[in-house]
Amino acid sequence: MSMPAAKSDDRYAVSRADWRGIGLEIRHCANWCAMVGMDHIELVSIERVPLPITQTGYKSHFISPERIAEIGTPVEYALAWLDHEAESAEWKKVEFEARQLSLF
Repeated sequence: MSMPAAKSDDRYAVSRADWRGIGLEIRHCANWCAMVGMDHIELVSIERVPLPITQTGYKSHFISPERIAEIGTPVEYALAWLDHEAESAEWKKVEFEARQLSLF
């Protein structure tokens, strides 16, 4: 699977963050589509490891700016989204199995 194309468009603000020891790149384009009032967020794990919201380490997400503002910044939104989805039984199983493998 190929990586998403690099953004030559300066409309994207790129931030780095860490979530549970996983390096992230969060790309945010405010007002991606003015006609419908949508922002665009791309979330990429640096090592392309799975995340609770994507098995490939890449997620493209269109969202209203109001939803982001409810949480704070695009980075805070992305981290809160990951925290929320990490509560799923599927993700808890992935984390448990990863810990078990590291013991041997």
